[in-house]
Amino acid sequence: MKKILLAAALIASAGAFAQTKVDYSKSDFVSGDEIFFEDLVEGERLGEFPSHWDLLGGEECEIASLNGEQVIKISGWWTQIIPLMKTSDYLPEEFTIEFDVWSPATMGSSLNDHLDLILYSEDMDELFHAELNPAFNEVPEESAQAGLNYVFYPPSLEAPRFGEAKGNLLTPLIKADSWLKVQVSFNKRALKYYVNGVRMINIPNMAAPTRMKLVSVSNCDEKDRFFIKNIRMAKGAVPLYDRLASDGKIVSYAITFDTGKATIKPESEVEIGRVAKLMQEHPELSFEVQGHCDSTGSDSVNDPLSQQRAEAIVAALVAKGIDAGRLTAVGKGSHAPIADNGTPEGRARNRRVEFVKK
Repeated sequence: MKKILLAAALIASAGAFAQTKVDYSKSDFVSGDEIFFEDLVEGERLGEFPSHWDLLGGEECEIASLNGEQVIKISGWWTQIIPLMKTSDYLPEEFTIEFDVWSPATMGSSLNDHLDLILYSEDMDELFHAELNPAFNEVPEESAQAGLNYVFYPPSLEAPRFGEAKGNLLTPLIKADSWLKVQVSFNKRALKYYVNGVRMINIPNMAAPTRMKLVSVSNCDEKDRFFIKNIRMAKGAVPLYDRLASDGKIVSYAITFDTGKATIKPESEVEIGRVAKLMQEHPELSFEVQGHCDSTGSDSVNDPLSQQRAEAIVAALVAKGIDAGRLTAVGKGSHAPIADNGTPEGRARNRRVEFVKK
């Protein structure tokens, strides 16, 4: 059994942590269409092990509170967590993985603390291993550094191939005390890894994984820890027009909002841009934009919120040049579920936006 452990050489680039605005409109990442695992880290008990995960090794993992919201805290040397799934081999031949990781103001005693995403096979062979250092250390700001190293196996499973992401792209994205969005897409043999919408890794040909895990590699200093939330895995995306042609509508999970609000998250810019482009290329198309919620919460909250979110999407499309007369906003609340609200996966599928052809 192969086990790939990268050398702890994570310093990719030096430079100040510029407070640059993330421009997701230039990203080519497309979220998967069918969610098969999601953990928003809600309704958990502080101090307990996260209920949607299992522990492979280490011991420093628990539900914590960060700025008033629940998150997964993972720390310690080689603490490994895996999603609880009904089957052992759950990654399809096309999939996406997304999660948020907190970038603290400083790490502790080590330059080489990192949060790892590992994709592996049924026989536990590690096929892709990326080490992300999303923080800077207790050094002057002008020396702040971030790192992303990776290794992967080609389909032949011969010797591993190593790589180092573009540190000059990564470092400006790292902002102290803020969240970073990590996204991964795999399409049969090609893998891409993104941070805040910027593509850092582009592997054209690697062996297909079937499982994933997240790993903390850090010392025991309290500052050497990572917080994660909004973990989502989904089957690979189908082109928008193909979805429209087959179903008469586009069901999207890539447009998300701040909790309890109608504020569209920045990473949703990619999907909104794709819909706008489709409508520009097909002027005959008009849509009823539907906002859908799961059954969490009351109708008195969900119904107006879903309407406000649908209106926010319409406004975003109009801002991109789409005629408002081609769009109608309708809030459906939780009244039109497409999955069982009794399971986390079902609730994830019910939280969606639909573009229904008029």
